Amino acid sequence: MSILKKIFILIVGLMAMPVLAQNVKITPLGSHPGELCANDRALIFEDPTGLRLLYDPAHNLVSGDDSRLGDIHIVLLSHMHGDHLGDRRLQDVGAGTCSNSTRVPTTHSMTSEVLAEKNAVLVTTRAMAGFIASELERMGEGSLSVCSQPVAATVPVEVACSSRIDMGGVFNATMAEATQGVEITIVLASHVNNAPPALLSVEQRAAAETDGAVFEYGPATGFVVKFSNGLVVYLSGDTGINSEMRTVINEFHQANLAVLNLGNNTGIYLSAPYVINELVEPKSVILTHVNEAATSGGQLRTESRTYEVIQQLELPAYLAISERTMSFDGEGHCVAGCD
Repeated sequence: MSILKKIFILIVGLMAMPVLAQNVKITPLGSHPGELCANDRALIFEDPTGLRLLYDPAHNLVSGDDSRLGDIHIVLLSHMHGDHLGDRRLQDVGAGTCSNSTRVPTTHSMTSEVLAEKNAVLVTTRAMAGFIASELERMGEGSLSVCSQPVAATVPVEVACSSRIDMGGVFNATMAEATQGVEITIVLASHVNNAPPALLSVEQRAAAETDGAVFEYGPATGFVVKFSNGLVVYLSGDTGINSEMRTVINEFHQANLAVLNLGNNTGIYLSAPYVINELVEPKSVILTHVNEAATSGGQLRTESRTYEVIQQLELPAYLAISERTMSFDGEGHCVAGCD
């Protein structure tokens, strides 16, 4: 091969490298590798700059240093329900069935455990951050201070810290020496936000039992995450249909990828096609939180409710298959890992 031809091949290869590097990687972490199971919630997002976010630790981790996590710089917590905050841990990856993974109770949330193990930044509302701060103190991990810049952080941070924002607030996270960061906005989720009784203090549990009450920690939330390659992801959280899906998510943020929690309420299954096709109108959608064994052998079960939803969608829909990494370009198109 001539020297000129070798140089040409090298130049072409170097030109292609930045293009490949501009994709956001999304890796679901569930109970059973290669499947989308009933209790699956957690997802990891990796920006092209290397910044890594964990969305709702849930019941999907063996521990705060689960070997599948790798580096985690940001933890997003949408609301306080145990299946998102993480009031149980997996007994082991693959334990139990896809319909009902084997989980064991914890004395503190998996969210707090991940923060302690990874020295990550918690991005959530002030009310929920306050709960996590109290948990970390009870765990002997010290206090969870507000980050030195309450609405921004350069990661990795030396000590875990939290944002100081609420509904509509924006937090910017940037990898050290990166020229671009990731922008995270807290958005509305139409859902309740009470904490799991098992993680409340003895006094709180007693008061709740006496009054027949629950402890709410402000509004439940979703997120819009704008990555450095231009990808804009709507993380729905647990939500019912609401008008902000069009006005805020579609028209203002112009989300081009949606991660939709289907939940265990049949109403969201019924409204999901309208939400995606008519309100959010992304280029692609990832379905998760399906509350059923949606797959078998990695293939979508045609008798599942998830299958019924997909048949009504007018755009590419992908399943949050555990430990399968998908890559998305800046326009919301899956370019790898979605077959």
